[in-house]
Amino acid sequence: MYLRPESVDEALAAMAARPLTVLAGGTDFYPARVGRPVTEDILDLSRLVELRGIRDEGAHWRIGALTTWTDLVRAELPPVFRALQQAAREVGGVQIQNAGTVAGNLCNASPAADGAPPLMSLGAQVELRRADAARVVPLTDFIVGNRATQRGAEELVTGILVPKWAAQDRHSARSLFLKLGARRYLVISIVMVSLAIEISPTGKITRCGIAVGACSPAAKRLTVLEKKLLGHRLTPDIAALPVAEHFAALAPIDDVRASADYRREAAVELVRRGLAQLAADAGQGTDWS
Repeated sequence: MYLRPESVDEALAAMAARPLTVLAGGTDFYPARVGRPVTEDILDLSRLVELRGIRDEGAHWRIGALTTWTDLVRAELPPVFRALQQAAREVGGVQIQNAGTVAGNLCNASPAADGAPPLMSLGAQVELRRADAARVVPLTDFIVGNRATQRGAEELVTGILVPKWAAQDRHSARSLFLKLGARRYLVISIVMVSLAIEISPTGKITRCGIAVGACSPAAKRLTVLEKKLLGHRLTPDIAALPVAEHFAALAPIDDVRASADYRREAAVELVRRGLAQLAADAGQGTDWS
């Protein structure tokens, strides 16, 4: 069976009636089925234009579930979204960026999903709907492991909600995404790090989000390190703070791309480089508003 609903309500009704495999951009679905017939019943979401786009909704920004990586790259967004837009440029090639969706990347739940760390560092939440109910789940809870999420069989991700950071007349916020791979383009991450930092007019860190990907079954926020950085001035000296002790929550693996030890050390180094880069941006008078 192949269904292509015209509305979200129609899609949810279909999901309530029988098990369906959800198809968005298809950039993970089709490669996984090369050489064998498609036997699943498919729910194709491509007509649900209401789920595409980025909107300012007051308390938060809404990224529609079918928003593509190209949509993100081209959007006019505050500087705190810089990490997410940098990650969007790293998702495969341009063809993948044109078709692949933000929600699809999260639902696929690869440990090396490029979208997870920047969205986690921003404190994003996932909006899920079923025919008779809706709920919002923090992204840190939504992805529970390798290829595993909290999405129920009758639920559809309808959006990603990114909370507003502090008012721009009082604070400034910026983010950064760093990815380490075996080559420059079209690469599966060895390690990736996203940092989001907000500073006061006196240069002190008032809010911080740091997430590491490809070093655990799911991307992880380094919440203890985030708390340690609060109140520190964002100067080049901050990169010299002892941070390695706060990476114990990671569970990297040995594989053909890197050893677990290398991944852990690389994650520490990327966080230090990220802090140094953000401090350099602030010190050089980069527009943080």
